[in-house]
Amino acid sequence: MTAQISPLATFYKPGWANYQQAIVKAIAPLSSAQLANPIAPDQRSMGELLDHMIGARFNWFHLWMGEGDPELDWNEDNDEPDVYKAASLVAMFEKSWHVISSALDRWTSADLEQVFPAPASHQEWLRKQGLEEEPPHTRQWI
Repeated sequence: MTAQISPLATFYKPGWANYQQAIVKAIAPLSSAQLANPIAPDQRSMGELLDHMIGARFNWFHLWMGEGDPELDWNEDNDEPDVYKAASLVAMFEKSWHVISSALDRWTSADLEQVFPAPASHQEWLRKQGLEEEPPHTRQWI
């Protein structure tokens, strides 16, 4: 008898879904003033930190692994670039969650071994910073 291959959603999706819901629930009631507050005097604001998290989802899932619709707009426009709005951040967490959720529904444990090279744009950015290039990573590492 052959082993049955289960999608990763069986094991990981409930935890990721709870994490997603907790983030959205925490962000939704925040005002732009609250999002502008840094977590410490010399640190990023809450809005910048959340924007960074959205950017990380985009980088790992879309640029590295090619997940999601290439036409998907990963950026919600804010009227002012340094003013974060809870509704825009929530919308971006929801858009990125749909990409993650869809991937978890399709991927199996065997898919975790697939290796992805770093995107050329990322390597170029690292070189300009005087940093070493990023090695390829497996889906499991990502």
